[in-house]
Parts: sequence; C-alpha cells; structure tokens
Amino acid sequence: MEIKKKTWPEHFQKIIDGKKKFEVRLADFSIKEGDILILEEYDPESKEYTGRSIKKKVNFVTKFNPTEMHVLDDIKKFGFLLIGIE
Repeated sequence: MEIKKKTWPEHFQKIIDGKKKFEVRLADFSIKEGDILILEEYDPESKEYTGRSIKKKVNFVTKFNPTEMHVLDDIKKFGFLLIGIE
C-alpha cells in the first residue's frame, strides 16, 4: 500500500541527503512493513506543497504510548530525543 504524508522542507531535505532515516508520526493511520511511504514536501509558511516528493519503503514500524513509560509533566518538560542508530 502507498501512504502519502506531508513533510516540512528541513526534514524533507535531510531525507534527500540520506541523513534522516526515520519518521515519527501520530498513529492516526495504518501502516506496515513493506508499505511505501510517499513524503511530499510542504511549506508551512506558504501552506502549499512544493511539488517535490520521495518514495521510501517501510522496513520497521512500532507503536508506543509514551505516557505508559513517563509522567505527562516530564514529557512536557523534557520532550523526547529521536536517536538514529546503524
């Protein structure tokens, strides 16, 4: 299945450059390993798509609820780190 999602320019460029190899999304849609994620560059200032897009094959999906691991006050205070590993 192909799933389209918008991506802001700074994140889109990092994907193009091969530096960003992960996505964090609200789990409000269905996606599984083997699906194709179509990321469409979207400019939040102009509120328009730029016309650039990239297709990526999904090789890993996990869903979690951070409030099961941390209290909401700590989540608001510290936020999260996303760490890419090779």
